[in-house]
Amino acid sequence: MSPDLVIRGGLVHDGSGEPAVLGDVAIAGDRIVAVGRVATRGVEEIDASGLIVAPGFIDIHSHSDFTLLVDPRALSSIYQGVTTEVVGNCGFGCFPIRDPVRSAASIYGHHSDPPIDWTTAAGYLARLEQARPAVNVLSLTPNAQLRMAAMDRTDRPADPDALAAMVQLLEQTLEEGSWGYSTGLEYAAEAAATPEEICALCRVTARRGGLYATHTRARDAGAVEAVAEALDTAARAEVRLQISHLLPRSGLQDGRRCIELVEAARARGQDVGFDMHTRLHGLTHLAAALPAWAREGGPAAVYARLTDPAERARMSGFRSILSAGGDWGRVILYDNDRWPAYARRSIAEIAAARGQAPFDAICDLLAGVPDDLMSLMVLIAAYSPEQQDEVFAHPLCVPASDATALCPDGPLAGSAFHGAYTWAAFFWRRMVRETGALTPELAIRKLSAQPADRLGLTDRGRLAVGQYADVAVFDPETYRDTGTLFAPSQPAAGMVHVLVNGRFAMRHGRIMSDRTGRIIRRQ
Repeated sequence: MSPDLVIRGGLVHDGSGEPAVLGDVAIAGDRIVAVGRVATRGVEEIDASGLIVAPGFIDIHSHSDFTLLVDPRALSSIYQGVTTEVVGNCGFGCFPIRDPVRSAASIYGHHSDPPIDWTTAAGYLARLEQARPAVNVLSLTPNAQLRMAAMDRTDRPADPDALAAMVQLLEQTLEEGSWGYSTGLEYAAEAAATPEEICALCRVTARRGGLYATHTRARDAGAVEAVAEALDTAARAEVRLQISHLLPRSGLQDGRRCIELVEAARARGQDVGFDMHTRLHGLTHLAAALPAWAREGGPAAVYARLTDPAERARMSGFRSILSAGGDWGRVILYDNDRWPAYARRSIAEIAAARGQAPFDAICDLLAGVPDDLMSLMVLIAAYSPEQQDEVFAHPLCVPASDATALCPDGPLAGSAFHGAYTWAAFFWRRMVRETGALTPELAIRKLSAQPADRLGLTDRGRLAVGQYADVAVFDPETYRDTGTLFAPSQPAAGMVHVLVNGRFAMRHGRIMSDRTGRIIRRQ
């Protein structure tokens, strides 16, 4: 029987890191049926001469939980050859849900439509399946949602009853298909979580064979100690550990020390890896400067707090992801509709122009959007190219977007999230073509088989017989990012064909209307 499709004459990188071979890839249905020299003609043939044929790229750290519901086309990902995304990272995500209004604060890309009409992991995954995303999706269980579902207040450690409820909820989500558990300990809803609380939940994850991914407790002062805490917690729980965007914002030496801690843990036999986004800056909501309690109760209550001097004084002592570095000159307000005159200026500059202290300026900015606090985003200048090059070249590091899948038209038109359109293409351009720090074979392995191995995803991430036919075919000389710091939503160039589960998501550089991604539940 003839295969449905044969991709002919490309430079085939199978994802293993071994040298590429000139050959063919044959596909029948949703699976790869031959790799190498394929004598049988396919029902359809594609000439890949001069192009690289690689496994579809896997984004191990995505925040597309909600944007894939709003617009499932995921064009920012398809243009880069990304065929699988892992959501539920940094403790942010879409389940379990007790109070949809409260939970929205821990969902990147939250939008009023569709409404949150589910409560469980099973409900969310079914809703995502109904949306038919263009990419495959698997999810971790986010710690912030566990805490909000089990606790009325998250600004304190979980008591025994709350912890028992969280354990039960985590068990349920893992039963319903979650691939593990994530924390974002630098964020308000999780900052009070103790190592003992996290360890208890990691033990549940370990029993199920899941992965623990953590955005560590501190990524400025105290970053090295925070990585040490993550390693200790995971070791005590005997859980597989993925440290999210490992490099701290506290400089080159702290970054090197964090890597040394991971290397030492690996040498002791601990199962640990890490990822890193491709920006030189962090990106988050300006509202992250507020404690969790300050964002609760609806727009009127939030506005009242933000404009009350006594409440401001109470909030100002909160150590947040934004305040921890102590330098408001490196926190830059991104483009926005409410305060366009202040866009692209630092909080320090905005405060000086207004004759205010930085935290008062933040409260005034947020008071302007009490019904949509998440609409104000900030950049945090954080890394040097030297740091970035070093970490991406490390054998344990995989690149990731740390972003939401977007589309330049439709309901997400005008939305921006740095890395969405650029991460994989930047990684290739920078690490293969510009610096030569990685061979094409190793770069492709870091984009495919290596993240698959970290996840325990055995049937994707490689071009091999029996694997799902997720394939990226691209021009190695022209594949690149085109987005910039203040115009980030520009599609990547150089991708020619993308297949997801054996069907074309992109063909001859043109996006196809068929969406064949799948929701991958852990069995």
